[in-house]
Amino acid sequence: MSWIKLISYQESEGKLRRLYDKVTGPNQNVDNIMMVHGLRPHTMTGHMSLYKNVLHNSNNTLPKWYLEVLGVYVSMLNECEYCVEHHYAGLERLLEDKNNASQIRKALLERKFTSALHEKFVKGLEYAEKLTLEAQQLTEKDVIALRDSGLDDGEILEINQVVSYFNYANRTVLGLGVSTKGDILGLSPNDSDDESNWNHQ
Repeated sequence: MSWIKLISYQESEGKLRRLYDKVTGPNQNVDNIMMVHGLRPHTMTGHMSLYKNVLHNSNNTLPKWYLEVLGVYVSMLNECEYCVEHHYAGLERLLEDKNNASQIRKALLERKFTSALHEKFVKGLEYAEKLTLEAQQLTEKDVIALRDSGLDDGEILEINQVVSYFNYANRTVLGLGVSTKGDILGLSPNDSDDESNWNHQ
């Protein structure tokens, strides 16, 4: 499940147990990407706070399914199978349409975004690719292109933060050999109105 020691829910105590209780899914399941923080629980606090607020906060105005699309695409670019599979499952759940989700996945794999998404969402994916692979090449013109596609500056910030988060999460997973073994795919925090609710039931 990881190249470093993981502390299971049953083995946890104190602060770590309290954190695990906040992020558990069914049957006290804790995703491996969270469990890998077990030796330094304070880093899990930072990770979950960032994740919850970037992807699962009701103050976001872009559709949550699109934020998941961004996450899946960034994870594809980074060849992070763990995050691709987790967040593709989440995308399917949010869309409630496996065929539509499958079309989007195919479009991402083939980099033919216009076959499945509207222009402003396409521009967001193009920005995501450049930020992931060539961040130093970005200029103000890239942001202007996003604005011209119909995205406002707050939505541009949302895209930037989702892309940045997934690059962080991908490197956490890839750098520590985190696998999906034992995970329940596609779960996410439920209450988008409560920043402190990290529960994955």
